[in-house]
Amino acid sequence: MSARPHDSFKTIAPDDAGRLIAAGDARVLDVRSPEEFTTLGHIPGAILLPVELAPCAVATLPRDGRPLLVVCEHGIRSAHAAALLARALPGTEVLNMAGGMSCWRGPRDHAPGDPFGETGPSSWLVANADLLPRGASVLDVACGAGRHALLLAAAGFRVRAVDRDPAKIVFLQDAAARLVVPVEAAVVDLEADLPGAAGVDLGTAAFDLVLVVHYLHRPLFPALARAVKPGGLLLYETYTMDQAARGRPTNPDFLLQPGELPRLAAPLEILRRREGEFDGRMVAGIVARRA
Repeated sequence: MSARPHDSFKTIAPDDAGRLIAAGDARVLDVRSPEEFTTLGHIPGAILLPVELAPCAVATLPRDGRPLLVVCEHGIRSAHAAALLARALPGTEVLNMAGGMSCWRGPRDHAPGDPFGETGPSSWLVANADLLPRGASVLDVACGAGRHALLLAAAGFRVRAVDRDPAKIVFLQDAAARLVVPVEAAVVDLEADLPGAAGVDLGTAAFDLVLVVHYLHRPLFPALARAVKPGGLLLYETYTMDQAARGRPTNPDFLLQPGELPRLAAPLEILRRREGEFDGRMVAGIVARRA
């Protein structure tokens, strides 16, 4: 196999990529647009994640020891994504396919892809990105491994990310340092609601955007509202009761009742909302503004 070192990833020929794929020895990440993925066809089994969403992959891609093969149409966007992922994923061999899909002679699948599945960001965040002022300050609550924190920081936002899991915060801090993006990550017990106390302190009028995805702790809503600056936004999306029929979560403490989310966000003004099946999950989402 011919390979050329470049910024800690390797560029390989399409024939060599085909042999790796046929042997099951590589995971394929396609960084083209959803339209290219479907219309021009993709390598069967490829994960779709457009190049502008690639920072999410640092937090979401499975770590199974297999090399990561990054592809686009001509090998240019994939080289950019491969360099980013190689910096952020030590121990993972990252490969770029020379010439991209324009040189691929193997099988193609034309099934639609979903860039907002397990690997990508919440489509609710992306759909409402037009509301975010350039360089906004963001609080990512229950951030997990940081798929949204890394994406927003790479896009130029000033991000603070909090989660109760120290291992996830350490991972996020390391990933942000490798990507050289500004994420302030901290361990915070979001469910430390002490009787007679004000609850968790997330700041007062401190952030242009407070973001919560796939997390629900109802007593936290006053702290979320306090953390939003006047004129700022709360962007929230999580599971509804209908998700229980599809699998996890099933605990009603973590599932919204129909129409409940706007009530929880009061007195914030609801600008946008949705409820139903999105990204393969049963969820409800709002964008709410502090007057």
